Amino acid sequence: MSVWAVLAAAGRGERLGGDRPKAFAKLRGRPLLAESLERLEASDWVDSIMIAAPVGWEEPSILVAEELGCAKVVSCVAGGQTRAESVRAGVAEVGDDAAIILVHDAARPLLPEDVLGNVLTALNAGWDGAVPVLPLADTIKRVDGARVAQTVPREDLVAAQTPQAFLAPVLRDAVAGDLGGATDCSSLVEARGGRIAAVPGDRRLLKVTGPEDLALVEGWL
Repeated sequence: MSVWAVLAAAGRGERLGGDRPKAFAKLRGRPLLAESLERLEASDWVDSIMIAAPVGWEEPSILVAEELGCAKVVSCVAGGQTRAESVRAGVAEVGDDAAIILVHDAARPLLPEDVLGNVLTALNAGWDGAVPVLPLADTIKRVDGARVAQTVPREDLVAAQTPQAFLAPVLRDAVAGDLGGATDCSSLVEARGGRIAAVPGDRRLLKVTGPEDLALVEGWL
């Protein structure tokens, strides 16, 4: 089976500040994008890589891949206004040979090989997709403005991460429809009746949002 990875790297990164998109924020002197690219390139699970880059940053993204010697990178497309639109653009360029499409956020640079294995091997059990998750440690509150409206039982709640893996036809169908306010691919597949497996995630898969996250990830490298 051919496994294609779509690397979603089109985020603006406004909360990081600076004059460049999030994927080009510096992580130990390299673009954030480089860390995920390098790990996907080195993985025996992944055959081909498609980058969804910020508009106007397609060529710099390819240059990063070339400097790293990423032979698996097939192409780079311009992302959309939302993450879901960026993934749609990337999936549209995935080859017809793909049996599985893996979607990963460049904003989660520390991609462990065992998590890749977790999501991909889950598909062998008949699932349409697989998502790495972490249990919630904090008490969860639903609020109405400044008022706490409800304490939500957390026993069955988890935090979803990426990479997320899907049977290629299932994901192609999901991203072809209404994207709504989807913040991850699994919600689109779920909305069409797809069966999604929850597999163990990793706390190192922190999503870089602000400068403090970047500093924390740097400390883990």
